[in-house]
Amino acid sequence: MVLIVIALAGVVTFIYLMLSGALFAPRLTRHLKEAVATWQQTPGNVKPGQLRQQSGRLARLNPLLHLVADTMESCQQQEDGTRIRDTIARDAQLALEPFEAPLKIIEVIAALAPLLGLLGTVMGMMEAFSAMSATVGRANAAQLSGGIYEALTTTAAGLIIAIPFAALAAWIEFRLRRIHRIIDSTLVTILNVASPVTSEQEPMIAMTAHSGPIYKEPRETPEISGNNKRHFVHATG
Repeated sequence: MVLIVIALAGVVTFIYLMLSGALFAPRLTRHLKEAVATWQQTPGNVKPGQLRQQSGRLARLNPLLHLVADTMESCQQQEDGTRIRDTIARDAQLALEPFEAPLKIIEVIAALAPLLGLLGTVMGMMEAFSAMSATVGRANAAQLSGGIYEALTTTAAGLIIAIPFAALAAWIEFRLRRIHRIIDSTLVTILNVASPVTSEQEPMIAMTAHSGPIYKEPRETPEISGNNKRHFVHATG
């Protein structure tokens, strides 16, 4: 019974996570790609306010739209560079937090189900040996089969629940890491235009590297690579 309740809770959590992800997960749409490409060429021509207004109602639920618009607006207003980086790092982390809690629930279910199955196995074997002791070692197969059946059933139920939920947890974590990389890549692209990298040894988004305004005149933007990329969000795992 306990395993059935846990399985139902996991299914509900997974459905909630999928519905939330379909509506509120950060995603790089074609509209955002075009805006970022325009920003790379001529940052002054991008209007963050218009970027929000031109997006549909469903698109405005996309947290990445607001992250991109806020970052561009801050750069154009020549705000403090460190302040911009701190703000977008915090906002990017908040964008993924609603998906981390359901993932933890699914991971706990995947880890807890085999333990509950093992508990049922132990209790079933205890019942079988109790039947043997009550008959002074002369228990027949019918008396023993009930406890053994309970032991095997709970073990199988625990594994049936744990295996798919473990696979779901791994898949969801992969999706979160992919979203994490998309957010990082997009925000780094925007900040590379405003504050170009001077060398590979000094990452563009190092928190202590620059504290003044980061918006500069448009210039050729260096291509993003793993050497100059700071993670703005932390994917679960």
